[in-house]
Amino acid sequence: MALTPELHSFYCDLHVHIGRTSAGNAVKISGSRDLTFANIAREAAERKGMELIGIIDSHSPGVMQDIRDLLMSGEMAEADGGGVTYRGTTILLGTEIEIREPDRKECHVLAFMPDLAAMEDFSAWMSRHMRNVNLSSQRLYAPSRVLQEEICGRGGLLIPAHIFTPHKGLYGCSAERMAELFDLEQIAAVELGLSADSAMAGYISELDRYSFLTNSDAHSLGKIGREYNVLELAAPSFGEFRLALERREGRRVGANFGLNPRLGKYHRSYCAGCGSIIDEAAATSERCPYCGSAKLVQGVFDRILHIADREQPLVPDHRPPYHYQVPLEFIPGLGKAKMNALLAAFGTEMNILHRAGEAELAAVTGPELAAQIVLARSGELALTSGGGGTYGKVSR
Repeated sequence: MALTPELHSFYCDLHVHIGRTSAGNAVKISGSRDLTFANIAREAAERKGMELIGIIDSHSPGVMQDIRDLLMSGEMAEADGGGVTYRGTTILLGTEIEIREPDRKECHVLAFMPDLAAMEDFSAWMSRHMRNVNLSSQRLYAPSRVLQEEICGRGGLLIPAHIFTPHKGLYGCSAERMAELFDLEQIAAVELGLSADSAMAGYISELDRYSFLTNSDAHSLGKIGREYNVLELAAPSFGEFRLALERREGRRVGANFGLNPRLGKYHRSYCAGCGSIIDEAAATSERCPYCGSAKLVQGVFDRILHIADREQPLVPDHRPPYHYQVPLEFIPGLGKAKMNALLAAFGTEMNILHRAGEAELAAVTGPELAAQIVLARSGELALTSGGGGTYGKVSR
């Protein structure tokens, strides 16, 4: 009789972009040049303390060549159960794809493949339906359900990305229900995005079945881990990740750690004419109460209320706790020198946020900044709301 493996908690960020290949070729135009496959792996393992990292844009032929080179050199290895390992961190190979159905706005989805061979095969298929497969987040000229079949047929996982954002989020701008675009039975999970949390998603009943992910959507090394998850797994791998999303054999998403939605840059509605964030009382108006412009962009919270099929949100029993946590980079007064001192003392950002006691932190940074870090852990720092593409802020 097989023994049930012991499960452990692993920190995971499953949405990190590639900026450049090692040869310097652009992948994500808006991404940092430092975002190479190798640099992301090092940052995740050595500074952030992420034990499972999803590198989006692994479909790009130049990135796949980088992966092959790293495997050949022995610096990385293919993981048992799927993925690529580097110094105790497992990398999942993913891609972000833009789809646009007729008479709808475009939206983004994530696809994860179990190994490099599957990603190579999937990339070859995409290249026949995409104008430039070398770049990130490109439009796929194929129906959404055909894409879904191609992903699932290769043993992959389909996860709609940042689902509520007004720019390229499925619910944010493309559809009021996911069933309008996809077979709900073949959706592995959903990614909430930086301006939403579990309770906000609880207004939409078709989401009840799914595991939620909170990821960084990092466009620079520093942004890795600004949102992340704790997964309960036997080991970090693609196969264990799948089990966690399906909540099978004890594997599960144990916790989501994300920005308070008020810090998200699309939380509130705003006016593209004058740049004002619209007060809740005026959010349903057709014109800006400040300048009269009709160029209003509906914020995440207002959009959710508009498409909700419940009057009150429901959080299913299987849903893990959603912890509001302010990233260290948002904390006023925590500059580069003090951050480096904290890393020298505690090793990784996850250790600073989760394991170091307040007295230990104070010995490095002083009592005032240590108290701020402790408040950041619990989401108790005072905030101003974001909107109009501008992040909210921690009030001093």
